[in-house]
Amino acid sequence: MNTFSSPGHHHNTMPRKSAAQTKLFVLDTNVLMHDPTSLFRFEEHDIYVPIATLEELDMHKKGMTEVSRNARQASRFIDELVSKLDNIEDGVPLSQHSHKSASGKLFLQTEAISGDIPMNLPTSKVDNQILGVVLFLSRHHPKRQVILVSKDINMRIKARALGLPAEDYFNDKVLEDTDLLYSGVRELPADFWDTHGKDMESWQANGHTYYRIKGPQVSSLLPNEFVFQEGPNPLYAQVLKVEGKQAEMVTVRDYSHAKNNVWGITARNREQNFALNVLMDPEIDFVTLLGQAGTGKTLLTLAAALAQVLDKKIYSEIIMTRVTVPVGEDIGFLPGTEEEKMTPWMGALEDNLDVLNKSDDEGGDWGRAATQDLIRSRIKVKSLNFMRGRTFLNKFLIIDEAQNLTPKQMKTLITRAGPGTKVVCLGNISQIDTPYLTEGSSGLTYVVDHFKGWAHNGHVTLQRGERSRLADYAAEVL
Repeated sequence: MNTFSSPGHHHNTMPRKSAAQTKLFVLDTNVLMHDPTSLFRFEEHDIYVPIATLEELDMHKKGMTEVSRNARQASRFIDELVSKLDNIEDGVPLSQHSHKSASGKLFLQTEAISGDIPMNLPTSKVDNQILGVVLFLSRHHPKRQVILVSKDINMRIKARALGLPAEDYFNDKVLEDTDLLYSGVRELPADFWDTHGKDMESWQANGHTYYRIKGPQVSSLLPNEFVFQEGPNPLYAQVLKVEGKQAEMVTVRDYSHAKNNVWGITARNREQNFALNVLMDPEIDFVTLLGQAGTGKTLLTLAAALAQVLDKKIYSEIIMTRVTVPVGEDIGFLPGTEEEKMTPWMGALEDNLDVLNKSDDEGGDWGRAATQDLIRSRIKVKSLNFMRGRTFLNKFLIIDEAQNLTPKQMKTLITRAGPGTKVVCLGNISQIDTPYLTEGSSGLTYVVDHFKGWAHNGHVTLQRGERSRLADYAAEVL
């Protein structure tokens, strides 16, 4: 490629100092097919796409699989970048397409490169053509680090055998770091009331205490975020609204107390109590609960659902769907109705119903059996495919294992909710079973991030598992 053959020419477009420090990454096709946005993920470094890579994208563009979708998207991105410029030899700046997150350039291979790849590697193989390009570039840029990026382990081994640096591609997150994900719960600093207590108004209504506060931290609070202070007189409150410089908070209902039990269940820790507050609040239409296995997500949600469907009659029925991985399509071969097909995935539901039914001891076995039938008649278990094109009115919709959904599937599901429906998404983003999703690109991360701050959204990240001492210890040491 001309740009690279005349070093002088190249350095006019880029000062020598930075050229030596920024790296040049050569992308293998599987990186683009794994994550089309990888083009914008290399920060200040430059990216080089060989012709062989474009050729392979072309081969994979047909079909409905995630891979072919990604291939098409990658081609669209490249087209957008390239179509604006007359001359692409000096590289295409990536900054305006990546909202300033990438400041490097994209180079496309504009001429045939005859790499001196060892004779015994057949050049017909695409992998070897790409390796040839990497070899060529590293010879033409002795001062610069040229690195092959590939998801294919054999490709990386081959590159290293030829003395070329190669790396795997990891950075494909909506959020750079899932630790930054909104947790819905915030501990107030010890001096909070000293800085925010001036002109504080406080009043009581229907068993709750309300506070109206002003101060420096107010602007960072979000509606429906939970705030707490532990201590001799602990405070557990929910932010109601934030308007400019002032915020309104209300103390939460204490569901850890037996008299406030929800279908026989009480909250065992602070986060569970917060979760029950949003689950039981008819003003909140969308709830997301994140947490490891055993933090009680499904149990709390089912208890709240049963209490509101059977006792308060706010909703007409509970619809529970799990993202079955293999996603949806693969249950067809199992015999039976949809309900029966979903049974193997509904073990968790059964376990939780057993716990919920235990609380009903007075009625004896007959009473328990009757309750069980009543509950089962009000819980529908559906597979995701059945959700398309339906609208749910007055339903309590539970989407379990939501971390396995893509943002698009998530949108399809949530837009199904008609008036009077409450949607609850449960999941554990560190336990994703779908091969092409990661913690950052999961639909669950996506909705938590996009819904935060909406007046009718509640989100709690559950921290502590409520299992046995054996399970807790195992989680720690194994």
